[in-house]
Amino acid sequence: MPRFVHEHLMQAVYFAPRGKKRLLFLGTNIQQRYLSPEDRLIGFVGDAGAGKSLLIRGMFPGLELTNDDDGINVRPLPLMEDAERGYFRYHTYHLDVRFESAFTQPWKIAEAIQKAIACGHRVVVEHFDLVYAQLGVNAEVLIGVGEEVIVTRPTVFGPQPQSIVDIVFDSIKYRRMAHSAEDITSLILEEMGLEKPEVHSDIKHGFVLELPEKPDVDLDLVEQCVLDLIKEDLPICFADDGHIRVGGMLYPCTGPRIHMRRTGEIKGFHLLKEFRFDPIAQLYTIAGIVGEEMLPARAVDLLGECHPNC
Repeated sequence: MPRFVHEHLMQAVYFAPRGKKRLLFLGTNIQQRYLSPEDRLIGFVGDAGAGKSLLIRGMFPGLELTNDDDGINVRPLPLMEDAERGYFRYHTYHLDVRFESAFTQPWKIAEAIQKAIACGHRVVVEHFDLVYAQLGVNAEVLIGVGEEVIVTRPTVFGPQPQSIVDIVFDSIKYRRMAHSAEDITSLILEEMGLEKPEVHSDIKHGFVLELPEKPDVDLDLVEQCVLDLIKEDLPICFADDGHIRVGGMLYPCTGPRIHMRRTGEIKGFHLLKEFRFDPIAQLYTIAGIVGEEMLPARAVDLLGECHPNC
């Protein structure tokens, strides 16, 4: 895409999907739409476990991540090593500032980034906000990951990294609550004899389960069963790359790291008491909402914002 098209990007916002495949696909989509081959400084901000590493893998296939959720820690850091030698071996480097700050002073990290981009290399920086003050220059593309993925191309007038940080760190709780409530709702539906929903989409502060046939279930009863599990305040923890544990129950999950720590931390859960049919996809939907400030009337309005995610 021509450079002038990218320069007119102000902000693009996507629902942050839950699940490895959807995050990878969204990363590929962002790379194709918003990245230029000339971009040398790419910044990511967001809390640990938000999915930044998966987005980066989707945007930059084959890039060696120096630290991620799988526990991969590359030492010595290629960027720091090459900056000290004055010879850069790779076109694109990655570093996690929060992790690297345990070994290296922020000013030295900033100096290595500056050397690399001055020599025409690209640097992908996680937790960009932690090194921004030392760098003295904003990212050419700045991406925030919370409940939503925010893609911006900052100018000298902003947005500043901290303004994106404030948004995504505040909103990530809704994504975690929605994902936890989604899996618990799916678990309850399976216990009632339904097959596990395989298709999902998103709404603000909530989730949508899509089913090929209209379920013969009482949504009031489903909601009450979910609320009972929430009230039990069971621990939710990562089991492996494809499962979580809810109390003593092992349950399949495509995004096992994006959850609340306990069911009791899910606030304001309720289901919309109707099945909505999508005539194009030929699917029936069940929508759930989280967040204490979300009233049922407003939740119904939000269904107008619902769309299939990547």
